[in-house]
Amino acid sequence: MQAVLSPDDVRAANTRYHDVAASSYDFKWGIDFGAVGQAQVRSKLRKLLGAELDRGYGEALEIGAGTGYFSLNLLQSGAIRAATCTDISPGMLHTLEQNADRLGLSVQTEQADAEELPFDDESFDLVLGHAVLHHLPGLERAFAELHRVLRPGGRIVFAGEPSRFGDRLASVPKRAGVAIAPLWRAILRCREAPPPDPGAPDADHELERVVDIHAFAPGELARFARSAGFADIAVRGEELLANWFGWFNRALEASAHSDDVPMLWRQYAFHGYLVLQRIDERLLEPVLPPAVFYNLLLAARKR
Repeated sequence: MQAVLSPDDVRAANTRYHDVAASSYDFKWGIDFGAVGQAQVRSKLRKLLGAELDRGYGEALEIGAGTGYFSLNLLQSGAIRAATCTDISPGMLHTLEQNADRLGLSVQTEQADAEELPFDDESFDLVLGHAVLHHLPGLERAFAELHRVLRPGGRIVFAGEPSRFGDRLASVPKRAGVAIAPLWRAILRCREAPPPDPGAPDADHELERVVDIHAFAPGELARFARSAGFADIAVRGEELLANWFGWFNRALEASAHSDDVPMLWRQYAFHGYLVLQRIDERLLEPVLPPAVFYNLLLAARKR
């Protein structure tokens, strides 16, 4: 039985895990800072903000910014004028700064805990994040901080938060990928991945089971926002077929030596995922309940 960690232990684990993951994070998750990435990020925000996104926002604060997927793509596409990016992990912020330099973008970075933000009241027009809320041990306090630093009329937008029921559904393609992996490796002539070395520098990748501490029902996310004083709250679901496809392929790839996975396979997996994303967006997301999707998106406004 896994021990229950204190909030401070969870924060320390998050810092260590993301520091280790930072250098390979973009490659692992296929993060793009070109036209594809900009279109993905704008699509996520448009689902909740609609035409308001086209007017753009002034000063944006990203919580748990990681390597900059949201902020850097939004800056490039003109959706925000200025970005302040926070993360609990200095390693992630270092990679974000390298990405920004490579892209010729100016951002302010700050190592910070979402539950104690080092900014004045009413400092930002938009507060956003991607795949961050499920890492936070004190969500009530974090939402209160989001409300505090946002200007009246400003928005919060969060995407990539795991749906409790959607996560259970995703376990099916994950298990299927593990089961078929030996046959897949034989067909592609891939060596089996070596067992993890507990003493290796990247051993803290095993902390993933510790740092992912929440999965949400749609109503739960809405209640956190409402309790903090937000209005105009909307929760949507995102990715079903794309997610199943992605997790199945990741299970296969994780079983093989990374150097042996053919580039042609990687291209198939990446472009297949993008095609299924569009099918989800156009056909499934408008009609199915948010809870069945793997990811939840939240938007709300400060009165």
